[in-house]
Amino acid sequence: VQSGESGGGSVQVGGSLRLSCTASGYTLCNRDMTWYRPAPGNEREFVSGLDGGGFMDYAHSVQGRFTLSEDSAENTMYLQMNSLKPEDTAMYYCKIHLYGSLCRYNDMTYWGKGTQVTISS
Repeated sequence: VQSGESGGGSVQVGGSLRLSCTASGYTLCNRDMTWYRPAPGNEREFVSGLDGGGFMDYAHSVQGRFTLSEDSAENTMYLQMNSLKPEDTAMYYCKIHLYGSLCRYNDMTYWGKGTQVTISS
């Protein structure tokens, strides 16, 4: 299984970016895909997620500004980030959790290497 993020960059306050998370190398698996970024204390903070049932969730800090979408045919999840703020500056990581009775990688979790988002004022 391979996974990875792309789409980061540098924009000014109020600008937009679209991040992508792609996973490949598996079949017959359900998947949860979740975005994280570092938080104070060196932990990873939940940003947004899409579960295997299509449920989308957002952290309070990004609700109304960030939007998830999915291209199932391409095994890709997108995070549209609008009205960006300096506090959104971070490395964004995508976590993929695979599961299912026919899934060879059942209950396995994969992380990408991250994509950097920098917001300047």
